[in-house]
Amino acid sequence: MEAVFILDVIIAYVLDLFFGDPYWFPHPVRFIGWLISRTEKVLRKIIADGKKLNPEIKTRKERIAGIVLALFVISVVFSVVYIVLQAAKAINPLLFRIINIYFIYSALATKCLADEALKVYNVLQKGDLIEARKRLSMLVGRQTKNLFEDEVIRGVIETTAENTVDGVISPLIYAFIGSLFGIGGPLVYAFKAISTLDSMVGYLNEKYVNFGRASAKIDDLANFIPARLAGLIIPFGAFFSGKSFTRSLIIMMRDRRNHKSPNSAYPEAAVAGALGVMIGGNNVYFGKIIEKPTIGDPIKELEAVDIHDTIRIVYASSLVTLFILGIITVVLKILY
Repeated sequence: MEAVFILDVIIAYVLDLFFGDPYWFPHPVRFIGWLISRTEKVLRKIIADGKKLNPEIKTRKERIAGIVLALFVISVVFSVVYIVLQAAKAINPLLFRIINIYFIYSALATKCLADEALKVYNVLQKGDLIEARKRLSMLVGRQTKNLFEDEVIRGVIETTAENTVDGVISPLIYAFIGSLFGIGGPLVYAFKAISTLDSMVGYLNEKYVNFGRASAKIDDLANFIPARLAGLIIPFGAFFSGKSFTRSLIIMMRDRRNHKSPNSAYPEAAVAGALGVMIGGNNVYFGKIIEKPTIGDPIKELEAVDIHDTIRIVYASSLVTLFILGIITVVLKILY
């Protein structure tokens, strides 16, 4: 158990708070995206093989190919990061630590998540609803061109709350677990591969409903425990942000299943309860209305300031997560 590498996670977290994800700097996720795209093309070519398949055979082949895609990409990403780090370690232990910190830092998205939400908030403050819709469209899969201001605000709160799990809390958890065994970088990037697979192929549309099924299920599994922990952590983040801990926890417990995703309602409900607003409800995806249950109570109307408050909750929750994981690490080191 190499608890010394926990320091790498803390340094990586601080770097993320200060620098986020600079657009000009090459990000390893671009490689993951390229790998997914190239592998998908090869697998789809193998599936088709120049023949027109009947629906049942096509469904079965696409699901099998989707499993191959997910397992291949996750394995390659973990292996590449592991090999890079081992090569660095053979050269110099300090080089290993520096590269390990970089991998963990680049897997975190606390500042990036906050910055993207803040862009919409700043535009709304200027009264530019059209630009706010455009900026929201870069963050969500739903159609945004006809949304009213409160719907734009709702969209930002929902995506920010949901992504607090896969962009902040899950990476921190996997980085900590991996670091206990000296594989913080490889494990957190295996998770990053899972998350990227879901964002690229994990859709319920005609193209990916079968091909992306495995990726979506693996993502649900990878975020299953972190999402439920987030439901307990976010109320503390709300408390330290000057919002209601009790209401956040109560609404999370009540509405934690009000979503088609098995994980998304936990963070969304905790944030909605903290803010005293109602989110969720129907949205338009790919031209179709998707019915969704509501989350939270409309104690107050949605306002642009709720976006700013959500950002504060995200930052506070990330610190709470880091603190809890740090305590667990100290306890484990004492015991073992």
